[in-house]
Amino acid sequence: MHACYKTCGKVASPLAVRMVSRLAVLILTIIGPSPNALSQSGFLKVEMPAVDLARKIVTHELRVQNDKQIHWMYQLEKAESGRKHVQKILETEDGSLSQLLSIDGHPLDAKQLLKEKQRIQKLVTHPDEQRKLQQASNKKAEQGARLFRILPDVFVFSYASRHGDLVTLSFTPNPTFQPPSPEARVFHGMEGEMTVDTRQERLVALKGHLMADVKFGGGLLGHLDRGSTFEVGQTEVMPGHWEMTALHVDMKGKALLFKTIEVQVTENHSDFHRVPDNLTLEEAAEILGRQTVVADNR
Repeated sequence: MHACYKTCGKVASPLAVRMVSRLAVLILTIIGPSPNALSQSGFLKVEMPAVDLARKIVTHELRVQNDKQIHWMYQLEKAESGRKHVQKILETEDGSLSQLLSIDGHPLDAKQLLKEKQRIQKLVTHPDEQRKLQQASNKKAEQGARLFRILPDVFVFSYASRHGDLVTLSFTPNPTFQPPSPEARVFHGMEGEMTVDTRQERLVALKGHLMADVKFGGGLLGHLDRGSTFEVGQTEVMPGHWEMTALHVDMKGKALLFKTIEVQVTENHSDFHRVPDNLTLEEAAEILGRQTVVADNR
């Protein structure tokens, strides 16, 4: 239970973590149109069963993300519990480094800048620290990928609308599916819609809400509230290359009977620039240092 909520507020680094882990582990919802939307519109040509399209997209998404070699530098704007942080993120083969640029619209002061510099330097000079962070991220990614992979089995899909290459599928829980884990139970408690790019076979968006409270240990260990929402968006940032660009989570519940949990997170990822695939942590730290100077001089 605690792990589910902690993950919702975690900033992940590589795409496999940012998209699949957020999508599958953090995902708590999806909201969709009425079941007869397709018959009302009458403009969507059904070329394959909706579940087959969903399975095709999931399979391709996982394969592309597993094969990913490209690394990026991008800006992350994150609002959580009433506070806003802006970070610059830089991906490397050894994991990602982040540099805090501002808090609540204010650039870092000298003390905060020094603290950030020391934090980054510790990661660079102590590879074991960075390795631990990377191993934790990889573990979340693997868990997320397992849940994402079963998405076509978890839900009953139907066509909702089509606009060019963009097709929206609505879905509801599959009554014959038996969740194998607490995380899968949360996944199975959603209804909503999934928008895909059929030409490139990529996921564009997921959004929705929990249909009912999801209880753990009969409610003794905690629960997630009905109506908790989740939305994630992915964009083609360079021809043929997609990245997560938007995330919104609004979840409420209780942990261990007494502790009230509220997770309200909004993330916007922007300003993507490709960086060398063989970039080292030391080089990444140097680049981030220059970015901080530029931001401070604006």
